Amino acid sequence: MSTEKQEQWLASPLGQYLQEQEQALFDRVVHDIFGFHAMQFGVLGMPLLRHCRIPFQFNADVDHGAIQCESHQLPIQADSLDLLLLPHALDFSEHPHQTLREAARVLVAEGHIVITGFNPVSTWGLRRLANDNDDYPWDANFLSLMRVKDWLTLLDFEIIEVKMACHMPPLRNSSGQGRLGAIERLGSRFWPLMGGVYFVLAKKRVIGMRLIKPAWNKSKLKAGLLPTPTQRTDIQKKHE
Repeated sequence: MSTEKQEQWLASPLGQYLQEQEQALFDRVVHDIFGFHAMQFGVLGMPLLRHCRIPFQFNADVDHGAIQCESHQLPIQADSLDLLLLPHALDFSEHPHQTLREAARVLVAEGHIVITGFNPVSTWGLRRLANDNDDYPWDANFLSLMRVKDWLTLLDFEIIEVKMACHMPPLRNSSGQGRLGAIERLGSRFWPLMGGVYFVLAKKRVIGMRLIKPAWNKSKLKAGLLPTPTQRTDIQKKHE
């Protein structure tokens, strides 16, 4: 994927529309996630960590960013990230399943991952099928949400939240988008699974860890709080 092509498309009316939709989703969730280290991989033109309160933040991408690497080969220690953002990283990875494996490796226990991707079951997916060339973003993988959720489950992630965005058809011109702005509101209400972009928040579970709650017994609790009368011995009786 060419960074130049990505930047050109993001600057287009359709790209601006996608950024507005996704930025709002990321802004909301990252604000309430805490820890020490957070990383955004991909689409660095979008400041997706801007509302994150984690102190140490950095970014990475294939050919620019603080770290330059492939998403399926992260040069990061295991169990070191509290938050990992993957905006469309699976869409443009040659090994999307391995990308999620790497995410599971570098996240700490109870760490969070946030993913966005293009939904093939949408008007955006139809546009991709009708596209004759390899222009960005129609050359993306367009993985189904069900597949991504299955992969996350197999890697012991707990799905916290799933949202859909970009219900408006991917028109080329801004005037068309203005006329169809109501479709976004209607789509999110009446056909929510048909959004052009899916948004997933998941948490890395601790394998074998289970919260055990005490089995409180009211009668035993009451007995434990009250002093237990002692039985008088024969010696005590003689002194009375």
